[in-house]
Amino acid sequence: MKYHIEFDIDFKRNPYKGLYIVLEGIDGSGKTTQVEFIKKYFEERGREVVTTREPRKDKRSLIGKLIQEVLYGQTGISPIAFQYLFSADRQMHHEEVVIPALKEGKVVISDRCYWSAIPYGLLDKEESVESGAIKRSLVAQSILSFYHQFIVPDVTFYLDVKLKTALERIASGDGAKEIYEDGAKLKRAIKGYEWLMKEFPKEFTVINAEQAVEKVTEDILRRIKK
Repeated sequence: MKYHIEFDIDFKRNPYKGLYIVLEGIDGSGKTTQVEFIKKYFEERGREVVTTREPRKDKRSLIGKLIQEVLYGQTGISPIAFQYLFSADRQMHHEEVVIPALKEGKVVISDRCYWSAIPYGLLDKEESVESGAIKRSLVAQSILSFYHQFIVPDVTFYLDVKLKTALERIASGDGAKEIYEDGAKLKRAIKGYEWLMKEFPKEFTVINAEQAVEKVTEDILRRIKK
């Protein structure tokens, strides 16, 4: 027997005096660089800033250490279990870092948040992003089931970059390559982000990340000032 379920929701909004800014995008879109420029902008204006990322790279935590080992191919785990590791780390990150900082009136700037669960969750599945099954399972597990737990960012910037550009930037980097940093997987991640922005258009501000770094920063700050 099949059951049809329909409902409307809103996400949990920021009730605190702090400002929550998130940068989303595929690997190589320039998020890490822009986090630092935005941080500098606020600090020059006397604001306390907390910069962070998801998943965290804190190897002092058991979950964080395991996530990094999987990301860099040092250990294996089933794709579904891996996504739940992300969820567990995300919950702890929210409680330990994001909410306390917002309560204290600080500016929180994060390289990704729970939005990334859908585009990166797609990478380990065979179904296409257009599949009804993938939409239901991913939304249920990674977004709507957590909407009452996680505060939605005050503003989420999606750094829109072409796949070719992202791959060139990744190749020019010095660090070790993560398991998700290849063309086929990043192409699927782009599709996932496109689906997200179609379903939740008011939650994203798209920034052309093909521009020079300074111009990208300028566009982001202009939107923040508004």
